Amino acid sequence: MAVEVKDLLEAGVHFGHLTRKWDPNMAPYVYMERNGIHIINLYKTAAKIDEAGAALAKIAASGRKILFVATKKQAKDIVAEKAGNINMPYITERWPGGMLTNFVTIRKAVKKMATIDRMKKDGTFNSLSKKERLQVDRQRAKLEKNLGSIADMTRLPAALFVVDIKREHIAIAEAQKLNIPIFAMVDTNSDPRQVDYVIPANDDASKSISKILSHVTEAIAGGLAERKADKDASKDDAPKAAKKSASKKKAVATDEEE
Repeated sequence: MAVEVKDLLEAGVHFGHLTRKWDPNMAPYVYMERNGIHIINLYKTAAKIDEAGAALAKIAASGRKILFVATKKQAKDIVAEKAGNINMPYITERWPGGMLTNFVTIRKAVKKMATIDRMKKDGTFNSLSKKERLQVDRQRAKLEKNLGSIADMTRLPAALFVVDIKREHIAIAEAQKLNIPIFAMVDTNSDPRQVDYVIPANDDASKSISKILSHVTEAIAGGLAERKADKDASKDDAPKAAKKSASKKKAVATDEEE
């Protein structure tokens, strides 16, 4: 769906922070000041959503994962729902330190969940004492809460999508260290230079967050659909190619016999 400036306006995407809290590096994206608040230029926001969407669709079409990060109250449920709908990993609880830079350790913790699940299936769990079962259950619940949403992420993500880069500064720092591209909603109180794909927007209001994420996840869904279509096409082409190859061999054999 095309990005309509009118829709962004209705969702309050244009409301920045108090002028005294601004980051001067956001100046190119500020339209004006009204009642001590910076107003974001929504024409620039719309263009940046398109730009980010095209890049994210490309990543999704290549079969790689995009990790969504948003631990603030207004964004958590929206991100969990929208990222979940397109089967992308997300972190909405606390950012686990070393999530990217120490990925091997994080994967071990995720595997621990699978081990506990296996114990429950094969009956090992029932042979534990009541106290041990309680401890294992607690551990499983804690792991699920913090890492359940990244259980399918078997390798480092190809990109990060962040809501509120000030709050998620640890995630930003880890991604920068590993040269993982960062896409983010950036409000007027943040430094856009930390982000590869800036979407200037109000990152505090749930309506604004929801509107931006709808556009972003729709673009990713488009990339995933493209990947599926390509896969289906190559499946259809495989028997044709085999048939063609067989008839070619047959023709060569006939020529040799003659």
